[in-house]
Amino acid sequence: MSNRLDQRGTSADHTDERPDYDHASNDVKRPALVSDLRERVDGDVRFDTYTRQLYATDASAYEETPIGVVFPTSTEDTAAVVSYCSGRGIPVLPRGAGTSLAGQAVNEAVVLDFTRHMDTIVSVDADARRAQVQSGVVLAELNEALSSHELKFAPDPAAGDRSVIGGAIGNNSTGAHSLEYGKTDAYVEECEVVLADGTVATLGDTDLDELRERADSDGTLLQRVYAEVVRVVDDEADEVRARFPELKRNVSGYNLDALVEEAEAGTVNLARLMAGSEGTLAVVTEATVALEPVPETKAVSLLFYESVLDAVTDVQYVLEHDPAAVELIDDVLIGLARGTADFEEIAALVPDDAQAGLLVEFYAEDEAHGRALTAGLLADRVSEGAGHAEQLEDRPDTEQPFSFAGVEAHSEADREQFWKLRKAGLPILLSRTSDEKHISFIEDCAIPPEHLPEFVERFQTLLEAKDRDVDAAFYAHAGPGVLHVRPLVNTKAAADRRDMVEIADAVTDFVVELGGSVSGEHGDGRARTQWNRKLYGDHLWNAFRDLKTAFDPDWLLNPGNVCGDHDMTEHLRYDGEYTYDAGFEPSLNWENENGMQGMVELCHGCGGCRGGQDTSGGVMCPTYRAADEEITTTRGRANLLRQAMSGDLPDDPTDDEFAEEVLDLCIGCKGCARDCPSEVDMAKLKTEVIHARHQEHGSSLRDKLFANFDALAPLGSALAPLSNLAQSVPGARTLAEKTLGIAREQALPEFQRETVHDWFESRGGAHVAEGDAERKVVFFVDSYTNYSHTEVGKATVRVLEAAGVHVRVAERTDSGRPALSKGFVEKSRDAVESNVAELAPYVRDGWDVVLAEPSDAVMFQSDALDLCDGPAVESLAANAYGVCEYLDAFRLGENVDWGPTTESVAYHGHCHQKAVKKDHHAVGVLRRAGYEVDPLDSGCCGMAGSFGYEAEHYSLSKSIGEILFEQIEASEATAVTAPGTSCRTQLSDDRIDAVAAESSLSGTTLDREEPPTPIELLDYCLAE
Repeated sequence: MSNRLDQRGTSADHTDERPDYDHASNDVKRPALVSDLRERVDGDVRFDTYTRQLYATDASAYEETPIGVVFPTSTEDTAAVVSYCSGRGIPVLPRGAGTSLAGQAVNEAVVLDFTRHMDTIVSVDADARRAQVQSGVVLAELNEALSSHELKFAPDPAAGDRSVIGGAIGNNSTGAHSLEYGKTDAYVEECEVVLADGTVATLGDTDLDELRERADSDGTLLQRVYAEVVRVVDDEADEVRARFPELKRNVSGYNLDALVEEAEAGTVNLARLMAGSEGTLAVVTEATVALEPVPETKAVSLLFYESVLDAVTDVQYVLEHDPAAVELIDDVLIGLARGTADFEEIAALVPDDAQAGLLVEFYAEDEAHGRALTAGLLADRVSEGAGHAEQLEDRPDTEQPFSFAGVEAHSEADREQFWKLRKAGLPILLSRTSDEKHISFIEDCAIPPEHLPEFVERFQTLLEAKDRDVDAAFYAHAGPGVLHVRPLVNTKAAADRRDMVEIADAVTDFVVELGGSVSGEHGDGRARTQWNRKLYGDHLWNAFRDLKTAFDPDWLLNPGNVCGDHDMTEHLRYDGEYTYDAGFEPSLNWENENGMQGMVELCHGCGGCRGGQDTSGGVMCPTYRAADEEITTTRGRANLLRQAMSGDLPDDPTDDEFAEEVLDLCIGCKGCARDCPSEVDMAKLKTEVIHARHQEHGSSLRDKLFANFDALAPLGSALAPLSNLAQSVPGARTLAEKTLGIAREQALPEFQRETVHDWFESRGGAHVAEGDAERKVVFFVDSYTNYSHTEVGKATVRVLEAAGVHVRVAERTDSGRPALSKGFVEKSRDAVESNVAELAPYVRDGWDVVLAEPSDAVMFQSDALDLCDGPAVESLAANAYGVCEYLDAFRLGENVDWGPTTESVAYHGHCHQKAVKKDHHAVGVLRRAGYEVDPLDSGCCGMAGSFGYEAEHYSLSKSIGEILFEQIEASEATAVTAPGTSCRTQLSDDRIDAVAAESSLSGTTLDREEPPTPIELLDYCLAE
């Protein structure tokens, strides 16, 4: 990640003493321990309540508060912490991005977070296909760096855009393409580790005879480790071969099968013992990993079946075609995709009677090869495929199932659509706001593919007996035999917790009988450690414990995992003791189940908000992308808010410290409402809390001024240009900062003497008669457009009329957005009610409502429904449009003879429009008008309404903006365009050469300091 901030909230390019965020609470647990550690390490040491609670959860169902958190900067820092803790009997937990699903990243220990500082790619040797990396390197960022060499780190876990190498090693991660690549252990060549006593060692390939010479059961810790490894090879090999399942995917227990197999050739690689050890044997600080070439191309088939059983039975035959991936999609996920607007296009490919599907991907030398591979599969496995009769004659089992339909994809876009269907359902499964959740406790079994049908049947029967048959989906990596199944469980209820244990116990029996493993990729952790004894038997269980003791004599490294004493029902995030009390009554409408409480408890901790702009894209979470602080992620804020409302934090969420450290840097971009897999709406939650805070503690003058812009703007306009000169008076901006907290660097919007309302009236109103019009609209001119950015309003009218639209201008200008953005819910509600009163009659008469400013359009379309009820506001919301959305939705631009243009533009969509999935419309309109458009996969610009005007936020605003600036500078477009007022203000920064300086538009009416909106570009075409 680039442009990260230091702990005071400033970046190297924006040295600024005004921010005073330390991303921690004022209280400190065990201050003497903190003091001792700070003397020993260069990295930050945080034992405050906020930090401890932030690291109390991961992506699992578990929660346990750590002792504290250290952010080491080096192996030396790590060794100092481990050595100090070892001498005092203090547990230590090495942690990656906290994406683990079984609870292996939470413990009562000193947490080592390697993602802050130890995230360097040390070296890449492309010829040898090797990379040396620190533990905190994100997998996707490593692959991005390797792309120029056409190489990659092959294991591809679903969370690869935020999970890190250290976590991948600790979990022995893999992914959808394990048929081709196997697990992480196959790629670990060497590890630099810190042993339990603080000793730094390098583990890698070692000759077995040499290992025997070094082994000494009475020697140093490393020598005792060697002795135990030799003992395992000599004494336990037969038991390991007998008890370890023969699977491509098994990450349960320690990696003894790989050790024993390597020893047969006379060498062992102790680094590979780290794979799957979950930080319980040693702390990995650096690794050398092997790399694989990126495939030339791919080809994908989708096979459809009448039942899940048919699909999983067919897997063994599909595997004969040597695919790189075989993924199961069950009826639950297909149903969810069919019922979700986002997946309508891909769901339309699914036959009506399909109850399951297999997504089969091949790696190919070129497209022709890919087409041959998919053709062979379809001919063999689709009942009506070519050559079907011949295939049947060759098969001894004439009862084998066949797919009744199949389709194929070869272009990258089409392949992505197929994969989208595979991934469609899980976010919906995870978006439940009820007390029942799809818990990951027995979701990761691996079964030999030929036994999958029996496993599925027995699992389904078990779920039916527990009355959970309709509540679990079977999906994921059918090729290597890994099916993810998440039964719906309410862990707050004692009966459901008992069911968890009984289901896990019974499924483990199935697994053992069928030669499988309880974990195919997600690890043991708190959810599955207790079942390893049943899986491997007492003898190997004790061998695991002996190995653990050799590496970690006092059991201080992530104690309890793999071969420890974890009980799967202890330390659950929600249990029988859990309580919820917001401390205030919600002021907004919450239509989801369990209302605001359901949203507060929704985050499941996957860490999707930790992805980088280059690798994850999207909007979420811009403050984390700039600050690199867990407290600035949606996950961090959601967890702390839940903990404050459940009593785990002593804070009232409306208190000063909580509001300032936890909520203040949420910029309300709404990215989480779209990009979070669970759709946690942090912006809406923040509004609730800030509204309650205003009621309890009052509000600042600055907040009131920004919230009441609509009342102040007419005065500024009436006094223009004198009102604009006030900012140029020497010392005026400094005074504004000292008295109001408005950043001295930022010029406030200038006012125009002639408003859009004035202009429209002076031109004689509409220029397209109602009787001659294609459509008729009421143009709601928001306050900023009407009083400050009048050129945007004028362009909107001209373009609409050019498209054959009859235009009227609404009387009101306050959408309610300014007040809502500052937490003044009642004022915003009053504005919405007034707007409904004015506009609802028009809508009833067939008029549409159009807005030029994206955030105001979304205010009408979405936020108004959070404030008001009833058919009138619902009808208004359904008939309100952003201007480019309107032109695109009704193809009105096709009526226009646009002027010729050769211009290429980079388009930055507004984050609020992205949140409601409407940001693409401007791209379509501009392209049809003749522009070459590069739509940036950008996040928030960082201005975020008033956020960038506020002194303490100025430097963070600019650091967020720099991420966008880099994307614009990397674009080949000659100009940049953005529909949002805030975005254009941020883009007028002198680090960006705006359109007027770079393009053929220079010298026109668009020649000004900030870039134009898409609607102004369209208006320019008309003028030309």
